[in-house]
Amino acid sequence: MQLRYSFRIYPTRGQQNALARAFGCARVVYNDALRAREEAREAGLPYVTAAELSAAMTAAKRTPERAWLGEVSAVVLQQSLRDLEAAYRAFFDGLAGRRPKVGSPRFKSRKDSRRSIRFTANARWQITPGGKLALPKVGEVKVRWSRRLPSVPPTVTVVKDTAGRYFCSFVVETTGGGTGEPGPGEGLGAGCDVGIDLGLEHFAVTSDGRKIASPRFLRRAEKKLRRAQRALSRKQKGSANRDKARLKVARAHAGVADARREFHHQLSTALVRESQAVYVEDLCVKGLARTRLAASVHDAGWSQFTKMLEYKARRYGRTFARVDRAFPSSQLCSGCGYRDGPKPLHVRHWTCGHCGAGHDRDVNAARNILHEGRRITSG
Repeated sequence: MQLRYSFRIYPTRGQQNALARAFGCARVVYNDALRAREEAREAGLPYVTAAELSAAMTAAKRTPERAWLGEVSAVVLQQSLRDLEAAYRAFFDGLAGRRPKVGSPRFKSRKDSRRSIRFTANARWQITPGGKLALPKVGEVKVRWSRRLPSVPPTVTVVKDTAGRYFCSFVVETTGGGTGEPGPGEGLGAGCDVGIDLGLEHFAVTSDGRKIASPRFLRRAEKKLRRAQRALSRKQKGSANRDKARLKVARAHAGVADARREFHHQLSTALVRESQAVYVEDLCVKGLARTRLAASVHDAGWSQFTKMLEYKARRYGRTFARVDRAFPSSQLCSGCGYRDGPKPLHVRHWTCGHCGAGHDRDVNAARNILHEGRRITSG
């Protein structure tokens, strides 16, 4: 299976300028190609092919107006055209019903604070014996390696995020084990199944009765974020001080996102390590995000967490299943299966009207998710 590995990089001032040129050139090539197709469509001309766009880009590099495109690696520019192809493919597949609908490709703004470029093997990038990342027309960039790559990656993507940090990202083919995490059949209690009920009061409640508190990273950082946002709003638009204030806001939000991601990684790894099968409810996050609980729902990050559970379970040979959101996990008695009907959210404990068993609402829901998950996977 394919996994993405990301590492922080620390380019020098000169390397940052070279990367800025590459980001800008990739954006211009993307916009030029998109404009050519839009103009052809409006004029009723045939669809401009990828080969024609590539030839036009090569010709533009020979003109005085676009001669600066030759200052960056040609592979970066070609990959920008491929990104446009992928955007059009997703758009047309959505219209044809082969995937969820997405909007048509849009022009990239030079004011976008997140930027990325991609180098393939044709660019002859490499990881040096000293552990640096050698990029064409950029130089050898310092990398903070946190783990070893399981195989040789064919491409590298360089990203500058909204907080001004630089990362290199690799997509590699990998198999279970090899990173300090359990392989199939390893770990504490591997062989047990677990059902997980996600919520806001407790981030996760498992079928064996464990309750994991919700860290509420965004709520805890609200005061700091408000202060930074207030300072940003007072700065004059277009000024250097406003850029500094915007960066401070972005770094505060990045800290919240990093803490949430780390929590999700640790919890999902622990659950996969301890269980042979993991079952979780398929929540309608988009619907919940339109309610008065929207901020808390986004703060929890359930979608990111369940995706981590899914790929880690697949990687290490565990069983994973999503229980349909219409399944009445809070209405059924996990002991006898009697359906006791819907209950208000303030009802946290209840007694089954059929067998008389007392239930904690969340633990009972997790046990019902476990039973339904077993039924789904057993066929």
